[in-house]
Amino acid sequence: MTATGGYGRGELFPFSDIDLMFLLPERSPPLALEIVEFVLYMLWDSGLKVGHATRTIDECIAMARSDMTTRTSFIETRWLWGNRELYDDFEHRFDADIVAGTGRQFVESKLAERDSRHERMGDSRYVLEPHIKDGKGGLRDLQTLFWIAKYLFRVKDMGELEQREVFSGADVRQFHKAQNFLWSVRCHLHYLAGRPEERLTFAFQQAMAERLGYADRASGRGVERFMKHYFRVTKTVGDLTRVLCAVLEDGQRKPRLKIRFPSLTRGLFRRAPAGFQLDGDRLTVEGADAFGKEPIKLLRLFREAQRHGLDIHPQALRMVQQDLRLIDQRLRADPAANQVFMEILTDETDPETTLKRLNDAGVFGRFIPDFGRVVAQMQYDMYHVYTVDEHTIRAIGILSRIERGELIEQHPAATKAMAEIRGRRALYLAVLLHDIAKGRSGDHSVLGEGVALALAPRLGLDEWETEVVAWLVRHHLLMSRMAFKRDIDDALTVTGFTTQVQSPERLRMLLVLTNVDIAAVGPNIWNAWKESLLSELYYRALEELELAGSQPAQRRSLRVEKAKARLRAELHDWDQTRLETYVGRGYSDYWLGFETEEQVRHFQLIAGGGRRRPADVDRDAASSVARCHRVDRVRAGSSGPVRAVDRIDGPERRLDR
Repeated sequence: MTATGGYGRGELFPFSDIDLMFLLPERSPPLALEIVEFVLYMLWDSGLKVGHATRTIDECIAMARSDMTTRTSFIETRWLWGNRELYDDFEHRFDADIVAGTGRQFVESKLAERDSRHERMGDSRYVLEPHIKDGKGGLRDLQTLFWIAKYLFRVKDMGELEQREVFSGADVRQFHKAQNFLWSVRCHLHYLAGRPEERLTFAFQQAMAERLGYADRASGRGVERFMKHYFRVTKTVGDLTRVLCAVLEDGQRKPRLKIRFPSLTRGLFRRAPAGFQLDGDRLTVEGADAFGKEPIKLLRLFREAQRHGLDIHPQALRMVQQDLRLIDQRLRADPAANQVFMEILTDETDPETTLKRLNDAGVFGRFIPDFGRVVAQMQYDMYHVYTVDEHTIRAIGILSRIERGELIEQHPAATKAMAEIRGRRALYLAVLLHDIAKGRSGDHSVLGEGVALALAPRLGLDEWETEVVAWLVRHHLLMSRMAFKRDIDDALTVTGFTTQVQSPERLRMLLVLTNVDIAAVGPNIWNAWKESLLSELYYRALEELELAGSQPAQRRSLRVEKAKARLRAELHDWDQTRLETYVGRGYSDYWLGFETEEQVRHFQLIAGGGRRRPADVDRDAASSVARCHRVDRVRAGSSGPVRAVDRIDGPERRLDR
């Protein structure tokens, strides 16, 4: 009888199952199965939850070859009772027939499994209600490290990795500290829930903090300190994974064991940037005192890795963390250092990944102390999914993708507006600072404005850019409140909004900021309804600002003519006589109520209708309207999309008759 799973590791939690495997010889007598049944019934009658399997050695070997999960479970088997020689034979066969020569396959499989698990859990360790077992940096990641170590080095304890020079003594101590903390959290969570609960929800966090001794202080609530500690521990788990992978790569250069992180390794750059070195495909520094000689390298390391698509060597990251004290007031005031930071923030390829690296290494919060105050900052509401720092960095990533045109389907109006924005640096900094004062006493928008006014000049922004950043931070919730809580069909609402915005440039920036702020709240928060309302308010406000001084009737007429001009430009290669007939028959509400892309689709459907039955045209047009995201317009038809189509399709369809 052997123990497997958590029981095999000796890590039973309050509501864990007891997993057993009964190992039988190839020709076992009937009495053996009777003994298995007797043991199982006895355990079940005792009220224990028992998972079990009964196998021969040959069956175990066959299953281990075909199934990686089963193979992993055999790493953790532990003899409990019975024929020890049979168990020793199983271990010998497993090592010789399965483990030998398959280290690379096993490591790649476990890391791929880990990445898939992270994706299911939100691919972030900074979620407000983390999954302590399967989440990023959780217990399963620690177990994955242990599985890899046991499989490759056949160790029984992580401490043996220090003797093999895989981990340093500090690494081993960090592993055990992280493990003990996560074990404690999981045990208390099971007791609090009265069941095998693995998600640390808001409902349990306060009680958990109290149980673990995190008392409220003048500097902050105990529960917030507890959660910050939790996030630091999960970050430590990620650091240890990087260290192990780097060691494995160094030891397997020929042939290379490719177990890098795809999200962090985007390309190869064989020549090291000036002042740095390459260790394999990882960027590192020249000498242990590199940062002491040039503190600006604490930022340049990340910038050069960003520019050349390189990963950063774990040893270099460890040196960064040891030298964080070098990021002092002198470096913060250095124009060259601030320029490097702005280059990282406004990089046209992938600022999000590098900002996450900066944050994980502790550089971000040291260089921008106000940002350091929101690192791992909880947001106790039913709306946000991530901590303030994670939400902010994700917003930067979404902004970058909008700028590159990758999210035009989800954010069509913002994508168009982004292409016309002149103050690109100001917008990126405004997104970075929009929640910078969260967690403080007072209105975070007002307090954030003060932070922006002080920080923007330091980062090299001019007076106009600074004023725009401060205004955007102060009013970053204005547009969503207007669009979602006010009647945007009321002209007074739009006028009141434009009075505060004052310029088309500010309006474009505010639209983009509002889009990325909402989209970065969490998965599936952004939707077509929000896009519809925000774009409706945006286009109405934009035309009012551009036509300021005109009479209402004039403004409406000009808006209609501009819409027609846009359609003519898009359809310049079509028959102009037919196009002008179509343009002349449309209602004013139609020209003001649909995007140009939808109007193009409507014309193409109607102009080509002669080749199809009218009913087909109706159905295609209805589908087109349903796709156009004008939810309020479709809803206004009262009888669904067909009524909405009738509004725009009645007179035009006469072209086909």
